Amino acid sequence: MPDRPFEQMILRAVIVLVMSSLAACSPVSKRQFNKRLLAAEEKFQDHIGFVVYDAESRKTLYEFNGAQYFTPASNTKIFTFYTSLKILGDSIPGLKYTIRQDSLIFWGTGDPSLLYKNVYTNNRIFQFLKDTPHQLYFTSSNFNTTHFGPGWAWDDYNDYYSAERSALPLYGNIFTVYANRDTLQVTPTYFRSLLSIGESTDKAKVIRSANSNQSVYYPSYQKRKLDVDIPYKADGPTTAQLLADTLTRNVTWIDKRLSVGSKTLYSIPADSLYKVMMQESDNFIAEQLLLLSAGVISDTLQPEIAIRYAKKNFLADLKDGPIWVDGSGLSRYNLFTPRSIVQLWEKIYTTVPRERLFPLLATGGKNGTIKNWYKKDKPFIFGKTGSLSNNHCLSGYLITKRGKVLIFSYMNSNFVQSTNVIRKEMEETLNLIYDRY
Repeated sequence: MPDRPFEQMILRAVIVLVMSSLAACSPVSKRQFNKRLLAAEEKFQDHIGFVVYDAESRKTLYEFNGAQYFTPASNTKIFTFYTSLKILGDSIPGLKYTIRQDSLIFWGTGDPSLLYKNVYTNNRIFQFLKDTPHQLYFTSSNFNTTHFGPGWAWDDYNDYYSAERSALPLYGNIFTVYANRDTLQVTPTYFRSLLSIGESTDKAKVIRSANSNQSVYYPSYQKRKLDVDIPYKADGPTTAQLLADTLTRNVTWIDKRLSVGSKTLYSIPADSLYKVMMQESDNFIAEQLLLLSAGVISDTLQPEIAIRYAKKNFLADLKDGPIWVDGSGLSRYNLFTPRSIVQLWEKIYTTVPRERLFPLLATGGKNGTIKNWYKKDKPFIFGKTGSLSNNHCLSGYLITKRGKVLIFSYMNSNFVQSTNVIRKEMEETLNLIYDRY
C-alpha cells in the first residue's frame, strides 16, 4: 500500500486527543494525590488531613493523614448538629414553668431564639410571659456551667462571636450600638444607661468592661458610622432585669429549683436554629443547642452532659474518639480526625433526607460561609467550614460532575500563610475531584 503520511498524522492526533480526554475524565491516583498534598504542605508550611468517601459504594477513595487529629474549629458544630438532631426533635423547648397560686415560676431551657435578631422567631415565649396574669419569678438554678467554654480566648469577651452561654438568653445575649454623626442608639435600650462616651479616636469602637456591663463608646474623629454587637454579661439578675424592661412588667429573680412536673412551652422549629448555625457558623446558637440537649436528657444545663451522652450513645463507633469540649469550636482543646468527621457526615446523610439536609448547610457560591467560593452553575459543595487563626477546614458533601455523592473532610492546621491562600488550594483540589468523578 502507498504510504499515507497525512492520514497517519491525523490518526495519531485523534488517538492523542482521545487519550487526553480519557485521562482528563479518569480519577486521580492515590499516588498523584499524595504527591499533590505533600507539595501543598511544603509550600504553605501546612499540616493537611484529607479524606474522600463514596457514599454509594461506601468506600474510601482517598485518605491523607486521615487518622491524625486536627483542630476542627467550627467543624465542631457538626457534632453539635448531629447530637441536637438525635435529642431535640422537631421543635425547640423554649421555657419550663410551674404555677403556684398567683405566681408563675419559670426557668430557661437554653433556647437562644428569644428576641434574637439572627433567627426567625414567632414570639410565642414572649407573648406567654407578657400576657400571663401571674406574677413572674425567674430562676436560673438549672444553669450549672461557666458562661465561657474551656479553652476560649479570654480577650474575645468583647467580640460578637463570643457571647456568653446562659439559661434564658435574650437578644442573643448581645446589645447593639449604632452611631452615625450625632445619632447614638442602643438596642435593647436597657444598656443605654450603662454606656458612657469616651474620647474620640481614629476608629469608632465600643469597649465593655470585662467584669460588668458598663461600656464606653469611643467616637471617631471623622464621625464614621458604627454598627456593632457587644456581648453582655448574662447572669441571672441581669436576665431578670432585662426581661422586665422588655416586657414592661416586674420579673423577680430567685434561686430556686422548679418542682417535679413542670410544664414545657415550645418555641420554634429546630431547623430554624440549625440553618443559622450551619450556614453562618453562629457560635452562640451552637453553644445553646448543647445546653438544650443537656436539659432534655437531664434537669441541668451543662454541655458536658450532652457531650458524654452523645459520645456514648451516638458516636461510640467512630474510628477515632473525638476530643470534644464545647458546642461551637471556639476552644482549641477540640481535636477530631478527618476520617471521623467523614463518618459523622455519613451518619447525618442516612438520618436526614437530602431535601431537608442540604438547604441547612453552607452552599458553595450560594450562601453561608462559602457563598464566595466553590462557584459553579449548579452548586456542588454542601457542608461546614471551620476557621481559627492558622487553622481552616471544610467538610461535607461534594456532588461530582457525573452526579456522584462524595463525603469529604479537608483539614489544615498550623499554616503561616493567609487563610485565603489555603482556601484557593482547597478549591483547586475539590474542583479536581468534581471533574474527575
